[in-house]
Amino acid sequence: MRTPSLLGIALLCLSAMPAAMDDDYHNKFPKYCGDDRYSHWYQTGRYCIRYFSTPLSFSDAESACSQKASGSHLLSVHSEQANADALAIVLKFNPSSPRTWLGGQRDGQSNDFIWTDGSSWNFENWVPGQPDGASNVEGCVEMNWRNLGEWNDDQCMKRKPFICAFKRHKWQREPDN
Repeated sequence: MRTPSLLGIALLCLSAMPAAMDDDYHNKFPKYCGDDRYSHWYQTGRYCIRYFSTPLSFSDAESACSQKASGSHLLSVHSEQANADALAIVLKFNPSSPRTWLGGQRDGQSNDFIWTDGSSWNFENWVPGQPDGASNVEGCVEMNWRNLGEWNDDQCMKRKPFICAFKRHKWQREPDN
């Protein structure tokens, strides 16, 4: 009887890794929102979110969101899990160029950041040293500028892909597992 070589065991382990990683990825990836009208939208918490690859300025992206679904705005992020879900969706659709608009912008009066959907600013995940408001022209929030999943303030006129979101309603059926 032959005993397996270390090389053989290593090759067997390496060939099994992608399948295990795929299972882990699919188990953690957000599920569809569950409504046929929103088949390309994913559920994160109480929201349905969708990535759009067409680069637009911040204000044009916000306007486009309102046309994509009733009550939709650029994505507001309220937890680490929601941030991780958004990152997973961005990386699924655009892993080579993941800089993406979120729905955060500076309030012109207070200079604090606010969400375009009017929800509370109760979570943030800035790249160290950000926001810096460089030259007083960086008033909008993007993710994945220097570090994946972290945020940066940038010029609102720059064109980037974006993520839209709307709050799920009770009338929407739950997603299938």
